[in-house]
Amino acid sequence: MPSTSRPDEPRTYDARSLMVLEGLEAVRKRPAMYIGSTDTKGLMHCLWEIIDNAVDEALGGFGESIEVVLGHDGSITVTDHARGIPVDTEPRTGLSGVEVVLTKLHAGGKFGSGSYGASGGLHGVGASVVNALSTRLDVEVARNGARWTMSFQSGIPGTFAGDGPDAPFTPGGGLVKSGRVPKGTTGTRIRYWPDRHIFLKDAKLSLADLHNRARQTSFLVPGLKIEVTDERGEEPSTEVFLHEGGISEFCEYLAQDQPLTDVIRLQGHDTFEETVPVLDEKGHMAPADVTRDLGVDIALRWGTGYDTLTKSFVNIIATPSGGTHVQGYDRGLVRAVGKALEGTRLLKSGEEVSKEDILEGLTTVVTVRLAEPQFEGQTKEVLGTPAVSRIVTRVVESELGKYFSSPRRDDKQASRTVLEKIVAASRTRVQARIHKEAQRRKNALESSTLPAKLKDCRSTDVDKCELFIVEGDSALGTAQRARNAEYQALLPIRGKILNVQKASITDMLKNLECASIIQVVGAGSGRSFDVDGIRYGKVIFMADADSDGAHIRTLLATLFFRYMRPMIEHGHVYSAVPPLHRFELINPKKGQEKYVYTYSDAEYERKLAEFTKKGIRFKEPQRYKGLGEMDADQLMETTMDPRHRTLRRLTLDDAEGAEGVFEMLMGTEVAPRKEFIIDGAYRLDQEHIDI
Repeated sequence: MPSTSRPDEPRTYDARSLMVLEGLEAVRKRPAMYIGSTDTKGLMHCLWEIIDNAVDEALGGFGESIEVVLGHDGSITVTDHARGIPVDTEPRTGLSGVEVVLTKLHAGGKFGSGSYGASGGLHGVGASVVNALSTRLDVEVARNGARWTMSFQSGIPGTFAGDGPDAPFTPGGGLVKSGRVPKGTTGTRIRYWPDRHIFLKDAKLSLADLHNRARQTSFLVPGLKIEVTDERGEEPSTEVFLHEGGISEFCEYLAQDQPLTDVIRLQGHDTFEETVPVLDEKGHMAPADVTRDLGVDIALRWGTGYDTLTKSFVNIIATPSGGTHVQGYDRGLVRAVGKALEGTRLLKSGEEVSKEDILEGLTTVVTVRLAEPQFEGQTKEVLGTPAVSRIVTRVVESELGKYFSSPRRDDKQASRTVLEKIVAASRTRVQARIHKEAQRRKNALESSTLPAKLKDCRSTDVDKCELFIVEGDSALGTAQRARNAEYQALLPIRGKILNVQKASITDMLKNLECASIIQVVGAGSGRSFDVDGIRYGKVIFMADADSDGAHIRTLLATLFFRYMRPMIEHGHVYSAVPPLHRFELINPKKGQEKYVYTYSDAEYERKLAEFTKKGIRFKEPQRYKGLGEMDADQLMETTMDPRHRTLRRLTLDDAEGAEGVFEMLMGTEVAPRKEFIIDGAYRLDQEHIDI
């Protein structure tokens, strides 16, 4: 094929045109190949590589504590009290073990030498990559009764004449014995300064991510203490993470809803054959069959909610994108539940459950341990070892089957509750699909499935349509006369709806008021909720401005938070703000409104003071105790007319915090709610209480 080139381009292409990157040069040239990116994620990945090396020692039974320090000078220090990096000479390279680990890619003790049975770092590039991407790295090893030290600049060994990465540097030199340590003292201390020319300017270490990772690791390695110190602020802060309960305690920590079961532990062990390339006596690569040991340890717990959370790990490395171990877990879970349901009469003819139904409200920690697992890439986000899936499936199916068939009274009751929840989730999913197909706006008026008490609007424009959920039939009559029937719909509720924070899904679906609200919104509920299927762009709670009205708004908010949360996340849920007081002016001047409304006690006091100061006369102010006290014109003007009303939008900036508040206000535990009420009572001004 003919080619074209500009006159100023070189026309030669031979071996001299090829670039060969030696050693760690390749890492500095293409860092994203090794750490994923050069932003905050890549910066944190470097820290994980060093921490994971220390944790691997703890996994092997060496060292019970790790200290991490984020220095005020931009340095990062990781100290362990394990065996220490080997300081003797590696025979093939003639270098010390420390220099081999920190300068040679694919070098380490995790390639089948027997030093590690299960580890997180496997490719042998972690520490050397961090070294290559650091302007300075200092390593200190306590071993054989001596302290050994060595420094590097961008992966090149040498000596710094001073502290910090900007100190004068002289290349050359090796591992130096710098002092003695007490007998039996061992460990490794690595301090490094990331190269800010490689990482993006806005790449910053995340203390929150570090705390989460340290907490996670302390759960996965029971008894390991991880101490994190941040010296970057005005006042240094230290957090210590230590958990003895293992992944059972981790599962309880992760679960945000009320439990239906205790934490169920599924454990098993098996071996499998794997063909791997190994070096023969002549130094050639040859395939060989190796027997691998696989340990499976899973903790799971069903709760009353519908959210699913699965955390998976290989050795102690998180695999956020799953892999063969999670595939095996899913398959075993479906099989075990399917067999358990066969022995009951919960499913009617033609009904079936899906994986999504089983996962509803399920929190799981999946861990497997094996030597030399196959990951997809250095970032280790997906496990690829094929044989793991089969073994995990067998363990889950067998051990979970034992739980469902357990003769223990508590286990039988809990497993029955779980199976009922799964069947209810299946029926909810089917109902949601029917709603989605049958209750679209275009045929809503012809449909007989919508509640008769719904006073619908005429418009089919979802973004414009509003649904007012109104407390009581009396307020409904006033609201019906006050609304704009073109785009404002009304749904009355009778009194206080079911507290869904305490009730089961089945009870919620049986409740007429809850079912009507879900039906009218038209997008399903729970995991099957589809925000694209909603029939109204705004759902507005309209209740009296008293304690009962506040309770009703809280109950409605709980229903939407638990079963229609995307409505809140997408900003579709509001609370109306009706006025508390009305001033009727006597002989108002031109341009003055005859009626002035205030929406809080503070605003009432300001208006009262303003009118008194200006000599504006008014009749005795009216205090509204409910929506029914207003006539249609007043309700329209103050609460429903978009030109004058005030709405409060429900938002979800902190889902975990919101979950805690709902559980405290509406959950089964009485003590936290009582404490909240008592604490609030001391701050209440008794003069503002209506008697």
